[in-house]
Amino acid sequence: MAMIRILLSTRLGERRWTQADLARATGIRPSTINDLYHELADRVNLEHLDLICEALDCDLSDLIIRVPDNEPHTRTRTGALHKHT
Repeated sequence: MAMIRILLSTRLGERRWTQADLARATGIRPSTINDLYHELADRVNLEHLDLICEALDCDLSDLIIRVPDNEPHTRTRTGALHKHT
């Protein structure tokens, strides 16, 4: 199954920042940073992403990636699986 990966732990490691460092730099609650760090978040606040990218001096594509799957998961209006080509 395709999934969205949040690479916050990698980006923080590259900068040798802790989650607490990022929380202080962005004003984002530590628990929110922790959920993103451990890829537990189901939803992501766009303002938070912007603040994190600014603090880490990175692009959104450095922070979030989509790992594709070989099997289609989208459906047509009739409910049939849509074949991606």
